[in-house]
Amino acid sequence: MSRKLSKIIFSFFLVVFAFGVSGCSKKVETKRVVRIAIQPSAAFIPLYVARYSGAIDASLAQKNVKVVWQDFESGPPMNESLSADMSDIGVIGDVPTVVALAGSTRMKMVGVPASGPDAYALLARSNDKTFNSYKDLKGKRVATVFGSTGHNFTKKLLEKAGLSFSDIEFSNIAASDAALQLRSGAVDAVVIWEPNVTRLIESGDAKVISYGSDTNLRGTNAFVVREEFLTENPDVIKEILVQYDKAVDSLETLDESTLNKLGLALHLKVDQVKSVVKKYNYSVCITDEDVAALQDTISFLVSINNLPLEYKVENFIDRTCFSK
Repeated sequence: MSRKLSKIIFSFFLVVFAFGVSGCSKKVETKRVVRIAIQPSAAFIPLYVARYSGAIDASLAQKNVKVVWQDFESGPPMNESLSADMSDIGVIGDVPTVVALAGSTRMKMVGVPASGPDAYALLARSNDKTFNSYKDLKGKRVATVFGSTGHNFTKKLLEKAGLSFSDIEFSNIAASDAALQLRSGAVDAVVIWEPNVTRLIESGDAKVISYGSDTNLRGTNAFVVREEFLTENPDVIKEILVQYDKAVDSLETLDESTLNKLGLALHLKVDQVKSVVKKYNYSVCITDEDVAALQDTISFLVSINNLPLEYKVENFIDRTCFSK
């Protein structure tokens, strides 16, 4: 082999080696994934808005994060998904929140998407002339979802009237059956929440006897995150909360397209969506009032044996992801 050919071959291998070293030293960033669990409650309208606008997906794409949206019908199955590491962050009501935080899988509450006592109501049939106040509860047949915020609200109304559950005929129903139970006369009243309240009232089937604000009910909802995911991806959670907050600021100027999508998700007309929005205080920051309300929910669940032990909810709250 000639000296010239040897130099050419040697130079070639130097180039290949240099390229290989360069390629190995270059860090390949792995694409992250966040699974956001959402449910059709008017309490979470801003999250739907951020979803429809693509704001969360776009902002997280800049961090090389893929967003997977997961739709659930209610909080309990969402809790199961979070506990099974099949979801990373979810928006749920007060009862599922305190149940999730008390579970064996470590969860953290990182924000409050909304609170709204007037999103909960005691409803009677619109033609029932014997039922006009919570003071008329004695002897009435009242139905709600056992262990729900509606159950807690019923307890508060009874106490305000100087009554107890022994003074009424109390029954457990699914939230989706509230309308049928009331229309058929199977019960005298239902305790339910939005958007069911608006649908029943505007259909002419029901009238409001009391709202949550007639008691000390706060109706605190929560952002709940798997602690492991939060530890490894605090920037992702923070960005979701930031985009949620921006969506809150846009609620008064929603376009028709977004309102129509919200109507489909919540099974409401556009005018009903606009009405329901006014019943909530949409926020992100966790207040002392929210913490006290959730602690009250824990005490209620312990009293009906739905939680084994009282615990301090503050120990499961992380306020570092969002401040305003």
